[in-house]
Amino acid sequence: MERLKNNVLLLLTALIWGCAFVAQSVGMDYVGPFTFNAVRCLIGAAVLVPVIFLMDRLEGKNGKREKKGGGKTLLLGGVGCGMALGVASSLQQIGIQYTTVGKAGFITAMYIVIVPLLGIFAGKKVRPVIGLCVVGAVAGLYFLCMTDGFTLSTGDFLVLLCAAAFAVHILIIDHFSPLVDGVRMSAIQFLVAGLMCSVPMLLWERPQPAVILTAWAPILYAGVLSCGVAYTCQMLGQRRVAAPIASLIMSLESVFAALSGWLLLGQGMTGREAVGCALVFAAVVLAQIPFDALRGRIAAKKRAARRSAASPSLSRSAESAARISGSFMPLSPFILLSARRSGCRARDSPARTGTPAPRARASAGWPR
Repeated sequence: MERLKNNVLLLLTALIWGCAFVAQSVGMDYVGPFTFNAVRCLIGAAVLVPVIFLMDRLEGKNGKREKKGGGKTLLLGGVGCGMALGVASSLQQIGIQYTTVGKAGFITAMYIVIVPLLGIFAGKKVRPVIGLCVVGAVAGLYFLCMTDGFTLSTGDFLVLLCAAAFAVHILIIDHFSPLVDGVRMSAIQFLVAGLMCSVPMLLWERPQPAVILTAWAPILYAGVLSCGVAYTCQMLGQRRVAAPIASLIMSLESVFAALSGWLLLGQGMTGREAVGCALVFAAVVLAQIPFDALRGRIAAKKRAARRSAASPSLSRSAESAARISGSFMPLSPFILLSARRSGCRARDSPARTGTPAPRARASAGWPR
């Protein structure tokens, strides 16, 4: 049940991110990339502050305050996540300006390949079935996003760097989320990312408040839902989900983006795109099947079957032994009496007492 809840949170994260891609594209028509990211991240941090106070109050009333890691661990995890998020989101926003939406979505989702590779270098084991799921998801994303030929441009390279930064972000969350409070760490990461993006915003873009207000709808959606809700769901969902599996679930972002465009905006979906959606979805479902547990259960059933097959012969041997022991039961007093007499004779034997043999006694004048 706990694993199902975490998977649902990650699925909700992918759904919100998929629908937020439109908001990011619309927001770029009004403000620059650093302005968009700085404002939405600061909004996300502000949204989580009352949530933290409310959660603390409810936990205090119920007496179920959960003990987590110290403030140093929380600060370290929040700053690390914030730096990775600031770099990744800025590279994505800049790269979108120089590449197509389909290619940006495909290249960004390549963190599903980078996460297992970085995990292997970090000494973590990756199941072979996860590698198969990654290959299937990459193929599905290619069919879904790559409608034109694939040529690597400057924008594509920036988005590829963004995918690497998102992979680092996922691994940092994978390490720190079981140790600290996820909502607090999420608020810290948004504050750090917002301050990081504010520096280039003030140096190069210098936006006017009136210009920011014109893009209030996409910025508010990205700040409240994409940051405040989705990234917090990612923090909470990755507590007990391995990083490669979490990255596969969140790669459904591209599928939800295509489906939302089809349902909400009336954009058509070709057969190629439908095949891509099916491949990504199948890869995510396959990654959820606990093959190790299934193999353990099958082996246990085989051992139980072997024991049950050997039990009839063992029961027959036990019955024959019981019959043999039962046949000797009436003679047991005589057997014990003879055993005691033989023991007495053995104790009184010449070899044990050191006395001469009977003939020796007679020749020596001993009474018979």
